[in-house]
Amino acid sequence: MIQKSQKTKIAVVDTMFARGDMGKVAIETIEKTARDNEWQVKVVRRTVPGIKDIPVAMLNLLEQGCFAGIALGMPGSAPIDKQCSHEASMAIQQAQLMSKKTVLEVFVHEDEGKNDQDLANVMRNRAQKHAQNLMWLLFAPEELQKRAGSGERQGRDNAKKLEL
Repeated sequence: MIQKSQKTKIAVVDTMFARGDMGKVAIETIEKTARDNEWQVKVVRRTVPGIKDIPVAMLNLLEQGCFAGIALGMPGSAPIDKQCSHEASMAIQQAQLMSKKTVLEVFVHEDEGKNDQDLANVMRNRAQKHAQNLMWLLFAPEELQKRAGSGERQGRDNAKKLEL
């Protein structure tokens, strides 16, 4: 866990290909959460053309002193887009392993929405919730632990919790 007074650099990498500015939503959430909790953060943003460009941009930011990152992108709906999404996801995981730093992947597939408004809602919700999760991961991991096994989802309604 990071000390409250320690300034923490957070990488935000997003794409031009996405149909909405999820990077802006994530940054607003990160900055509001930091202000509300008196956590010290500095957001470093890079925008790249598409999802396959995210991993190297993220790795560069992590190597330049960012403590963790959030990667936001929107794969298209064609089969090749799903394949490219998988490849980008694997490369983001490799960047995490190479840097030994956390990167939360926030991909919203273009075909997830029932219509444009629904898609926009999924994009906003997923970007906000993952940004909140990153802040808890860095500054208040007990908040994640309190929610363990709760069925929380990002982008859609939560799943029903099962009692074990």
